[in-house]
Amino acid sequence: MSLRRFLFSSCLLVVAVAEVMYCSGLPAQQVNDPPKQLAGAPGQLRIADRSAPQENAVVEHPLMPAIRWAYQGLQDIQKIQDYSAIMVKRERIDGKLNDPEYAFVKIRHKPFSVYMYFLEPASVKGQEVIYVEGANGGKMWAHPAGIRNRLIGTVSLDPTGPIAMQNSRYPITEIGILNLVRRLIEVGEQDMKYGECEVKFFEGAKINDRTCTCIQVVHPVPRRNFRFHLARIYVDTEYNLPIRYESYDWPTEPNGPPQLIEEYTYLNIKLNNGFTDMDFDIRNPNYDFRVKEKEGQ
Repeated sequence: MSLRRFLFSSCLLVVAVAEVMYCSGLPAQQVNDPPKQLAGAPGQLRIADRSAPQENAVVEHPLMPAIRWAYQGLQDIQKIQDYSAIMVKRERIDGKLNDPEYAFVKIRHKPFSVYMYFLEPASVKGQEVIYVEGANGGKMWAHPAGIRNRLIGTVSLDPTGPIAMQNSRYPITEIGILNLVRRLIEVGEQDMKYGECEVKFFEGAKINDRTCTCIQVVHPVPRRNFRFHLARIYVDTEYNLPIRYESYDWPTEPNGPPQLIEEYTYLNIKLNNGFTDMDFDIRNPNYDFRVKEKEGQ
């Protein structure tokens, strides 16, 4: 799929809350300005056509091209068997913006499988989590870090239960690019019922050493139907995959800054590693799960 086609599909991604993607501690940019990497480069800016239509012309919602191509993008992502990455997230939970969390992840699409090893902050470093669709009665395996692992060991948790969802906006069952695109197609089609959607593209943005196109979507006026004021997604030029998502709520006071809701970033992505069942098995000798015989069966 060409980059232009994927950019159309990626535009759709920004119309909903993201996946359990984890976002880096990259500094948030001023939302009224283009990304700093692109300042002074107006020639590279493409803005969705909002000119008056010709008489008898078919008027199309700004999101319609994105919806058309998102379905093709979904098919292309499904061709990826698995990937690993450093996932970094920052989320606002109950009004409080938490510090960034970093985790190394392995994700396989069939059957949907996730392995996570937490890297930062120190309070969670060493924690591991495994979820495999259709296994363990729908529960995930997890163990805490450090001495608590020796005391508590490996436990099975409901992915949507209060312990698993502590300090998280989304469950592990919703993690990954593929799940994100599926959800955003649904939300995008719902948003087609409303207007007030401004879309801009900024080419040449950077996430660490990766060149991207930044797609920015703005809902200028607060409406009950909209889930964010401003959102940006960064599409990796080489991989044609979204590697960063960030969204902001409307300011809490006149002329105040927009409030960060969530941001997620994939770093060091490696595609199609050939992961096997052992990569998502608590009996893997490279992991630190404390396994009882009945847990491993």
